[in-house]
Amino acid sequence: MTGCPFCRPQPPEVVLAAGALAYAILDKYPASPGHTLVIPYQHTADYFDLPPAVKQACWELVDRVKAILVDRFQPAGFNIGINVGPVAGQTVPHVHIHLIPRYPGDVPDPTGGVRHVIPGKGNYLRAENGE
Repeated sequence: MTGCPFCRPQPPEVVLAAGALAYAILDKYPASPGHTLVIPYQHTADYFDLPPAVKQACWELVDRVKAILVDRFQPAGFNIGINVGPVAGQTVPHVHIHLIPRYPGDVPDPTGGVRHVIPGKGNYLRAENGE
């Protein structure tokens, strides 16, 4: 697809790992050091429309990249996410999996992890305790 930044990555994109069906690059706008995108070569906007073999290749690459990031950045944890559709925050209509390394103290309270995509819904434990 013409104009898709993931169909035709441009320098200075650094490919961390690649396979026959997907590749991984550092995010251009990282949420943390080592934030990586795993991207199928096939131009598809919706993750749920990918063929099973492409999904499998992407997840295998997530595992490979995780090992690279542990070696290079020594994170203490990870968040993994996929935005599907504009209402979910997808800004590039080409499937990509975010692998976001996490570090102690990078946010004041990480409880709830990915739940923080909806303001006020992150720390469900606090709400459960009436706080």
